[in-house]
Amino acid sequence: MNQRETPSEITTTAALLARRQRVLGSGYRLFYEEPLHVVRGEGVWLVDHQGKRYLDVYNNVASVGHCHPAVVEAMARQSAQLNTHTRYLHAAIVDFAEDLLSEFPAELNNLMLTCTGSEANDLALRIARHTTGGTGILVTRWAYHGVTSALAELSPSLGDGVVRGSHVKLIEAPNTYRQPGAFITSIREALAQMQQEGIRPAALLVDTLFSSDGVFCAPQGEMAQAAALIRQAGGLFIADEVQPGFGRTGEAMWCFARHGVVPDLVSLGKPMGNGHPIAGLVGRSALFDAFGRDVRYFNTFGGNPVSCQTAHAVLRVIREEQLQQNALRVGQYLRQGLQRLAQNFPLIGDIRAYGLFIGVELVNDRESKAPASESTLQVVNAMRQRGVLISATGPAANVLKVRPPLVFQEEHADLFLTTLRDVLAVIGSHRE
Repeated sequence: MNQRETPSEITTTAALLARRQRVLGSGYRLFYEEPLHVVRGEGVWLVDHQGKRYLDVYNNVASVGHCHPAVVEAMARQSAQLNTHTRYLHAAIVDFAEDLLSEFPAELNNLMLTCTGSEANDLALRIARHTTGGTGILVTRWAYHGVTSALAELSPSLGDGVVRGSHVKLIEAPNTYRQPGAFITSIREALAQMQQEGIRPAALLVDTLFSSDGVFCAPQGEMAQAAALIRQAGGLFIADEVQPGFGRTGEAMWCFARHGVVPDLVSLGKPMGNGHPIAGLVGRSALFDAFGRDVRYFNTFGGNPVSCQTAHAVLRVIREEQLQQNALRVGQYLRQGLQRLAQNFPLIGDIRAYGLFIGVELVNDRESKAPASESTLQVVNAMRQRGVLISATGPAANVLKVRPPLVFQEEHADLFLTTLRDVLAVIGSHRE
């Protein structure tokens, strides 16, 4: 037995899967047709129970790389000293809040910490509804914003089994590949429908890179126009930066900055603690003050010292290792490599690359743009078999989702591109 392995780590995958299903039930889902049994992580690599290494080209949660030593050390150090909630004074939450807010426009000058992005978005909804007096929420047609009851009702990507909220209106993502211009038109139509139904708007809530919709960046000017439309109707503009934030798009720390617009509220999550459960909501102090005067809000673990020290270490690593700049450089390298592949593989219909967040849309033919959903599933699973981990997204699940840790380098990009080329050479010859 490897000294690092425990008896549970050498359990066969089939036996572990059977135990998991027995005690956890059927509510969970696993990645890949052949589930991956991982026991260790380091940088851009995950290691399974048999010692095989997998290149991680998907997990943005470990934003600065799996088990980054500086993050692990900060977490362990504070764990050995104190961990409690935010109703005691402690420097860790204040130090972190001041430093994090320095990365935002001056208007966004308050931070409330939570444990998950779902909690952050849930708090954003509560603040929006309380301060505007409205109830109506606009989200994109295949959005995902969280798993609380309130968030599930406005996350249509969770499937038809989740009933949409009665005051939730769906709008089109800025799909420049299939529906250019539909984003703004659909916002106007949704607001007009709300007015006809007597629904007062509370907010437009969008993932600023429309990750679940297929990875899109709104054309220049459209995001600002969208924010203006919801504000004119009396609502707030909420930017969900849970997936694209923390320098991932390369050009700026936050994706909303690409559009020259300042949101009213910004939700943060997943990458904030590099796997440790910390998230938050940044916003205008006037909104937080108005909410706080009337509503008692408390989150036991949100903003605890261990979480804050961990997140602060992540922020320092992003700066010190220049990971935003790395995302821009390596992202451009990846985009160029994918464009070369597209010249040889017509299965690739469109490439949408924004730093280290890339969507590669697969189609049966480029003229009809018919989604190649089955081929996409085959690609994802074939890549996994060859030791490279990616996923798929979009309404038809035909968009390869490429979203590696920010420490991803050109040598890793080469391995990804070579493996994808080999897989497409096989799968591309067996079209749907």
